[in-house]
Amino acid sequence: MFFRKIAAATAFATLLGSTAYAGCGLSSGNVNILGNEFGAIQAVVSGAKECAGGGVTVEANLTKEHRDLQVAALTANPAQYTAAIVANSSIVPLMNDGLIRPLDDLVAKHGGALQPHQLITIDGKIMAVAFMANAQHLFYRSDILEAAGVGVPSTYADVVAAAKAIEAAGIMDNPVALNTKTGWNLGEEFVNMYMGTGADFFKPGSAEVSINNENGVAALKMLKDLVDVSSPDFLTFDSNATQALWEGGQLALATMWGSRGGGILDDEGSSADVVNSTVLTGAPTLMGDNVASTLWWDGFTISANISDEDAEATFVALMNGVSDDVIKANNDAAVWLSAAYTAGPASAGVAATAAAGANPYPMLPFMGLLHGALGAELSDFLQGNESAEQALSDVEAAYTAAAKEKGFLN
Repeated sequence: MFFRKIAAATAFATLLGSTAYAGCGLSSGNVNILGNEFGAIQAVVSGAKECAGGGVTVEANLTKEHRDLQVAALTANPAQYTAAIVANSSIVPLMNDGLIRPLDDLVAKHGGALQPHQLITIDGKIMAVAFMANAQHLFYRSDILEAAGVGVPSTYADVVAAAKAIEAAGIMDNPVALNTKTGWNLGEEFVNMYMGTGADFFKPGSAEVSINNENGVAALKMLKDLVDVSSPDFLTFDSNATQALWEGGQLALATMWGSRGGGILDDEGSSADVVNSTVLTGAPTLMGDNVASTLWWDGFTISANISDEDAEATFVALMNGVSDDVIKANNDAAVWLSAAYTAGPASAGVAATAAAGANPYPMLPFMGLLHGALGAELSDFLQGNESAEQALSDVEAAYTAAAKEKGFLN
């Protein structure tokens, strides 16, 4: 698959080179893009919208609810959206239901500048074009750590210890945040932490879940230790909430997406004290040298249930959205997979996380069912209402029922 263990930060700069299409070369077609809402994707969509006019329409719906919308929206015939911007996990349900089309012909016709690493190939067919890398990793305030007399954490046990030292010194209450909103975000935090055990999510060669064990308990207990030094509102925290808390000077340590780095390090929405003391570094480990994070790609797919004319217009518009000009104008918005990209402080955390050996999010057809069960079943434990073992049993039962319904298990 697209990401393997990456040994050096410079690996990111070797991928994708693209050239903007003059006028995009289009005379007809309807383009409608569904995707997440943050700076990098907004930049890509803005570039795609440059192709509007002369018989071409380009629209978009960028929303944090995109994962909840995509399957139903692309199941319609014709599909409500001609493209969905996806990541490792969100492409899986679209693949499972046959809702996106192979891109081989479009890549051959319009993607000559793309590098092989960008082409997300599944069962021998190109199903997506990746344009950026991402991972959740540690953000810290150097001034606050210094005031508390603690060093930069390298493990999650260190993060908890640093937070307690900050609280004990009276510097800040609830100094830690993660994206622990009930649902997908909470599920992802467990996935990250379980990666830090080095264990497998499923029994080898099967869809039978394998997290109700000492590794699952260790991952859950560390999440509980972290939310205990976080705000009591932790079950409402998504990326927008944690970024706002950081920019408001209310946090000293946070696990956030690397794609938030550019917005946090710019001179908008925060104070000079916060910006100047914010450092992005690699994700902490949990057990041994196992990095408690997952590597991701973000890329675009094209709907199956649309006309070939709209598919071609959509592909060309999105290629314009990842052109060199767009990348250069939005350099710090993401870790772009582009030869036009220049690495900087905003990319340091993703690069360090990759260099430390973080693994990709599992692109398994049944991983989404486990992720959904995790997001729905872990909140009671984190609120102190049940044991870790009971929470994991609940996850296992919910996943197994869903996997049987989908035919992954007998």
